[in-house]
Amino acid sequence: MRKLKNSELERLNVEEFKKISKIPLIVVLDNIRSLNNIGSVFRTSDAFLIEKIYLCGITAKPPHKEIHKTALGATESIVWEYVEDTLELVKKLQKEKVLIASIEQADNSTLLQDFTIEANQKYAVIFGNEVKGVQQEVVSSSNYCIEIPQFGTKHSLNISVSAGVVLWDLFKKIKY
Repeated sequence: MRKLKNSELERLNVEEFKKISKIPLIVVLDNIRSLNNIGSVFRTSDAFLIEKIYLCGITAKPPHKEIHKTALGATESIVWEYVEDTLELVKKLQKEKVLIASIEQADNSTLLQDFTIEANQKYAVIFGNEVKGVQQEVVSSSNYCIEIPQFGTKHSLNISVSAGVVLWDLFKKIKY
């Protein structure tokens, strides 16, 4: 085996990316503190053709050098919007027939591997604050609560890791 050079990866440029069809999946960042986490979610969202990112509450907005450090330009390819109140956004998206899934540990949650996608349905997944998680009122208003199974001693994953796990899993379920 030989590692591929960047020139051999045949990646899209920003204009090509903006023109191609995205998967019917929206990411909502609910009060994310870390600029590096925000940038990482942008980069992961670019990788899996996410339709849009909503930045809510205290979540910082591009342009910012600390976001750029991990996004590596994905803030230019991914459509994003700032909305102050996450709960208001949830209600707006639900009126537009988007199904909302909070990524959180909760009673009656569905394990990620057991979550099934409805055909021709748009979803929004909400990732919460690094310490407090997704706001309870947002969890309560969600159509689903999806939990990433964990088997070690820790109670949570970093938000950028959670986004990578969830977005890859949902991408596979939607695309294939």
